Amino acid sequence: MEKNQMFCYQCQETANGFGCTISGVCGKNAKTAALQDELTCEMISLAAVMQVKKTRLESEDNVNALELIDLIVEGLYSCVTNVNFDGDEIKNMITEIKEKREKLGGRELTAQKDIFLDSSCDLLLKNEDVHSLRSTFLFGMRGMAAFAHHARILRKREIDVDFWFIKGMAALSSEYSIDEWLDLLAELGIVNFKCLKMLDAANTDAFGNPEPAKVSLKIEKGSFIVVSGHDLRDIKLLLEQTEEKGVNVYTHGEMLPAHAYPGIKKYRHLKGHFGTAWQNQQAEFTNIPAPVLFTANCLMPPKKNYSDNIYTTSVVRFPGLKHIESFSNNKKDFTPLIEHAIKLGGYDFDIHQTGMNGGSLMTTGYGRKAIIDNITLITNAVKAGEIKHIFLIGGCDGARYERRYFTEFVKQTPNDTIVLILACGKFRFNDIDAGLIRSCPRILDMGQCNDAYGAVAAAVALAVNLDCFVNELPLTIILSWYEQKAVSVLLTLLSLGLKNIYIGPSVPAFFSKTVMDILTEKYEIKLISTPEDDLERIFKK
Repeated sequence: MEKNQMFCYQCQETANGFGCTISGVCGKNAKTAALQDELTCEMISLAAVMQVKKTRLESEDNVNALELIDLIVEGLYSCVTNVNFDGDEIKNMITEIKEKREKLGGRELTAQKDIFLDSSCDLLLKNEDVHSLRSTFLFGMRGMAAFAHHARILRKREIDVDFWFIKGMAALSSEYSIDEWLDLLAELGIVNFKCLKMLDAANTDAFGNPEPAKVSLKIEKGSFIVVSGHDLRDIKLLLEQTEEKGVNVYTHGEMLPAHAYPGIKKYRHLKGHFGTAWQNQQAEFTNIPAPVLFTANCLMPPKKNYSDNIYTTSVVRFPGLKHIESFSNNKKDFTPLIEHAIKLGGYDFDIHQTGMNGGSLMTTGYGRKAIIDNITLITNAVKAGEIKHIFLIGGCDGARYERRYFTEFVKQTPNDTIVLILACGKFRFNDIDAGLIRSCPRILDMGQCNDAYGAVAAAVALAVNLDCFVNELPLTIILSWYEQKAVSVLLTLLSLGLKNIYIGPSVPAFFSKTVMDILTEKYEIKLISTPEDDLERIFKK
């Protein structure tokens, strides 16, 4: 690979549907991409050493196994699209992982066990289909690491999930057949389901079960802070520190569901929601008279007219931006952010924003418990023919024009159907008032991508009530994907045996034709076409 060039195809918007080779569509440069590849190889090496020494890890005096697993989790999450653009920070992670591996005895074990320790490891294999499956596996691991990270923030972890990060990353140092990779992908999907369930428990234990809430898009005059990303604990800490300070707080992007949690919405200065989906931030943050805190992805390279107002924390980093560090007790001091908000002063008068369809309100909070609490109502409506079909439309948003498919699809769903929505793709239609079936809104926001477990649990509960298998429900899943968390969720859905899943807006560039054919035949995966044709196909079934 020539100097200043790269290869990355892990996101849906990768250049020409093939791969980014000069710089990333996400804003990542070639140098950062190369460092992320090196970091990935070092994590593979560390995991391979840990796997060899697994019988000694618990008694090893100079190594804490969970600390090493946490390094792998943070490193994987740092490689997710729109998370970490800071080459120096990635270098620090590489150095730390090398030191830990050598302390563990990695150099000696290399000769004995032929462990893959070359930091320039070739992530692109010659066999297209094996390379495709291996890449899918790696990207699924990155997605699961994001979920595990958020659970760890709330001090929730499970040993099975922890040690699978060792097994999974070590597997990337070995050669497997197509069938063996498919088995590993299925196993990853099951472990990711456990991880999602763990994260669901972490959030609800810490903040209570989400409750339906209507969220205003009005930005009140005066000082305010916007919080983006996914980390509920960060917004809780910020709300605690801004109480009685005369600073209002607004969510952005995937933080919208924070308004549904009792332990968060109790703060009266959590006022509403700012803007729409992540890909619109460069326009929506232009000249914003307030600081913005990114707690997780998706961060886009900020423009000069607002970059001074952007703060990052946790794994999110970008060169030149102010970063809020965590203390050893897992606390954070948001004083610089709060003082900045007071200095900027906010708007001089109320600003009335709208969603992507002109709506002034967004409804959220129909999570796992809210759906299950209403399962009898939904079941009776299905039996009475008042609900003919249920659509679960979940996944990421993005900038490409073809993503209008999802907006048009929702608009064209019949009035006797319900649409469950999940993750940031919902901003294309979550301000639409689609009416009610009985007392139930037709569009039900189940939360973040982090809440995918709740969608599966709700489907299982409905199947139990209707005395059928999940695949026999009048249910269609439509997955809009952009980054690696969507990959891990897809693997979970497939590993649970769910079929007839529509994916879009395009086939992942890392799916070879053979791999796509296998998934189509085994799981009946379908690529979206047009809303009209797909609705016709669904109702003909």
